[in-house]
Amino acid sequence: MPTLENTADAAPSIADAPTGTSEHLVAAGAFSETERNAVYRAIETRRDVRDQFRPDPLPDALIRRLLEAAHSAPSVGFMQPWNFVLIREAKTRERVWQAFHQANEEACAMFEGDRRAQYQRLKLEGIRKAPLSICITCDTKRGGPVVLGRTHNPDTDVYSTVCAVQNLWLAARAEGVGVGWVSIFHEDAIKAILGIPEHVKIVAWLCVGYIDELYDMPELAVKGWRNRLPLDKLVFEEGWQDCEDM
Repeated sequence: MPTLENTADAAPSIADAPTGTSEHLVAAGAFSETERNAVYRAIETRRDVRDQFRPDPLPDALIRRLLEAAHSAPSVGFMQPWNFVLIREAKTRERVWQAFHQANEEACAMFEGDRRAQYQRLKLEGIRKAPLSICITCDTKRGGPVVLGRTHNPDTDVYSTVCAVQNLWLAARAEGVGVGWVSIFHEDAIKAILGIPEHVKIVAWLCVGYIDELYDMPELAVKGWRNRLPLDKLVFEEGWQDCEDM
């Protein structure tokens, strides 16, 4: 740590930043047709994988690429609130699965009749099957008490972290890697297992691993849980419009 007399190596402040930034501007043209098609293909064929993971581990270089993609996400005030906790040990994943299983039983009880039976048929085995889990968190204190762009909506740090999740997911699709987002757990239970501080929020538990097959449409649509809503019913002009319950 530099002393007051030795500040030459200290990080420059915002006030020290150069005012001329034109040298950092680059061309902003459209991608080629091949590149555009690849981007849209990744978006349209991304799936939430629940059960089809292979057990073989992912190479470290591949995991690094996925994390770099996530870390390239936009964030309010450039606060970059995310952290990535990598979990490979079967023992740790089993503890998390037990916490998930308890919450999943509670969730199942919230449905009735045929809907409950349908819920019970869904296979949610990613925590146990995938060789890697990534717990993506949001540090609500990063950037200090006042963050540019977050002054009137403190939840934008979570929104930023979700952008990192989506970046990782799309990069994984391009790499032939499956991702499943687990959201059924009590946050305090997972924090206790991983030692996550109180002020840090868990945004996503991702199961990550190679897969050989993907559904050609969202799995919940394939299995009759819910269909994709028509886009035209979700787009309004110049303000909110009446719409039926969807």
